[in-house]
Amino acid sequence: MTETIQEPATSQEIGAPLETGMPRGLFNPFLPGFDENPYDHYRDLRNTDPVQEHPMGFWFVTRHADVSAILRDNRLSVADRNLADGPMREQYQHLIADQEVKLTSMIDSDPPDHTRLRALVGKVFTARAIAGLESMVTKLVDDSLDRIADAGSANLIDAFAFPLPFAVIGKMLGMPDSDPTRLRELVETLIMSLEPVTDPEVMKAIAQCEVELCGMVKEIITWKRNNPADDLMTGLIQAEENGDLLSDDELVAQILLLYMAGHHTTVNLIGNGMAALLRHPDQLALLRSNPDLVGNAIEEFLRYDSPIHQTRRITLTPYNIGGIEIPVGTMIIGCIGSANRDERMFGPDTDVLRIDRELARQHLSFSAGVHYCLGSALARLEGRVAFNRLVARFPKMALSGPVRWNGRMNLRGAADVPVTV
Repeated sequence: MTETIQEPATSQEIGAPLETGMPRGLFNPFLPGFDENPYDHYRDLRNTDPVQEHPMGFWFVTRHADVSAILRDNRLSVADRNLADGPMREQYQHLIADQEVKLTSMIDSDPPDHTRLRALVGKVFTARAIAGLESMVTKLVDDSLDRIADAGSANLIDAFAFPLPFAVIGKMLGMPDSDPTRLRELVETLIMSLEPVTDPEVMKAIAQCEVELCGMVKEIITWKRNNPADDLMTGLIQAEENGDLLSDDELVAQILLLYMAGHHTTVNLIGNGMAALLRHPDQLALLRSNPDLVGNAIEEFLRYDSPIHQTRRITLTPYNIGGIEIPVGTMIIGCIGSANRDERMFGPDTDVLRIDRELARQHLSFSAGVHYCLGSALARLEGRVAFNRLVARFPKMALSGPVRWNGRMNLRGAADVPVTV
């Protein structure tokens, strides 16, 4: 039986205002059709106003060269406390006002804190450790495919893309037997903090969810200290750098980051990639006839329909992009989804899916610079096994209905990919 997954929140459920009166030429995720296809809007922004000041209080950057530059620039911050007074700082202050716990993970830290945290986590999150997971990932994939084969049809998100990375990260960490359904519900709620949030009730739900999740993870850490094993959580507890260890709060923050960043991005990689393949039968046939293309195909999926569409940086000094000076304390949103479709980097066929594209790996879906995704090797491993096994197992697989999207601006992904096999 296919497990029912909680519906993802849409932009209106998250509480973002419907900006129908926004001037033409500005980034506007509420335009008709944006949910299904944001890329035409991104193209317009790249060609008309690629570095724009938005009335909501941030600057929006859409070209590959500019987004790549800000991701690699260590003069920019990721810490929201550096925001100057204005709408973005007000939202940040509102968001943290009800938080009973204040956790800082690598993704929210600047050097030297980021350097220290990454060094400790990197001691256990190694390429060798990831490579050793392939047999476990293959078993999880094959078990899911067996259930899909028995049913004859499925929504690939609920039946395959969603449960796989959740199970992988749980097994990697060595999570004890507990309530996986509740853990998943809490992680799904906390994920909403990565979207624009203005509804006070949603903010309160996120804060309450974080308190419950932190309590749950702290209990698991205590249990793991008494039951060490050959797993990632034990490794994180024991990780040491020049006599330095992660505190309990730091352990909680990094574990929640692994669940949030490592789960949904991989769900979107697999779900969006399969939606793209099934909508382009010629590319599906090419991959089926040439399985060795799977590595490059994954890079093209990451480029073509990015698992994450936006990343933010904050200026610590006046900052110049394309001849435009951005003031101190300003949030810059780099649009990864747009950068990955920039014809200046990928050529005139940038909107075409080509799994043999030579420059596919130039995408920015795993960020760049010091914040390059520590879990990129794991996501690629899961994607490689998932696509190879799925394509080989079901030679007659085809869409049985329309692909439906989750309505999110940042973690944009397919919510329904219905297939018959």
